[in-house]
Amino acid sequence: MKRVIAIIITTFMMAGIVAAEEGAEVLIDFDQLSADFTISDPNIGDHQENQRTIVDFSREAGSTFSEQDRAMMKTSLAIKNWEVRLSSSSRTVVNQEYSLAKQATVRDEEDVPEAHFRGKNVLGVRIHFPTEMHNAWAVIKPPFEIPAYQDKTTMGNDGQMTVTDEDRGKGDMFTNIGIVKNVGVLKTVDLNVHGLNFPHKISIIVKNSNNEEQEILMGHLQFDGWRKLHWDNPNYIFDVRNRNLIPYPLYPKTAPMIKLTGIRIYRDGMHEGDDFIGYIKDISITFDRAVKTGLRDIDDEAVWGILQKREESRRNAELRRLGNIQVLRYLEVQKMYHEDQQPPQGGQQQQPQ
Repeated sequence: MKRVIAIIITTFMMAGIVAAEEGAEVLIDFDQLSADFTISDPNIGDHQENQRTIVDFSREAGSTFSEQDRAMMKTSLAIKNWEVRLSSSSRTVVNQEYSLAKQATVRDEEDVPEAHFRGKNVLGVRIHFPTEMHNAWAVIKPPFEIPAYQDKTTMGNDGQMTVTDEDRGKGDMFTNIGIVKNVGVLKTVDLNVHGLNFPHKISIIVKNSNNEEQEILMGHLQFDGWRKLHWDNPNYIFDVRNRNLIPYPLYPKTAPMIKLTGIRIYRDGMHEGDDFIGYIKDISITFDRAVKTGLRDIDDEAVWGILQKREESRRNAELRRLGNIQVLRYLEVQKMYHEDQQPPQGGQQQQPQ
């Protein structure tokens, strides 16, 4: 009897030491978002996109568009498409015009043997802060809210997007490209960033499956070169005996996820304004998994198909939101004046002042 009691006590002691199953994932790596695919548009010219993340939003366009126009209605998470949005008090025409993101490549030269991320592509950002003495911030955002539940698609030579039977219903097109699934509690966040001695601060903004946003302050950028900024969750409970352990139904409960919605740069009003330049390589996280991974005795989803139908409705809702915005942008680009346009007959093109 004493031996049984000792075994039980030992088991409870081990339960206090062993934490939940942990995961470590890359939330986003900008080296994967290079502009590596050309889409030829007769109206606005060729534009480069990231083939891995191309999204077709033509289904949300009206009936007045031709099939040729619809074939061009595609965008992606290519670095050049990322946007910089200034705070309302700083959003003048000039400040917004000179605030943008660009693809940058780290030098790959033999005379710099200790260079980090040699030859990798990174997100370069320029933010034109106001020079007045007031606080300001800017958010670096993806061109659209990254869909959490979209199937992997492949773009053919005819411009059509197709989904293979193997990828259908999985909804993992953007996994590790702004999306990480099966996230329970965040433990740590790491951000690889290149500083140029600016005294500004940087944070990341994430959203969970309940549409709740969380902003995580990573630290300041007053250093030169690459540095890994680290954040530890101050509310993380290491001892499972102090956790609120509640068993939840496993199926058909959808595993929670985390989504990157933006990267914010803060400029203090006491610091110098004007241009800020920075570079970001990647963001990675460690976390407790919401559901223990591994094969189960029965493939519940194969029997019932509940999650596939539920996630399909979420994918369609996210695509509708994306499509409405992108269609308006496509129309605006077509209405804009381009330098290669010919002046009207009988008139002369006005020279810039």
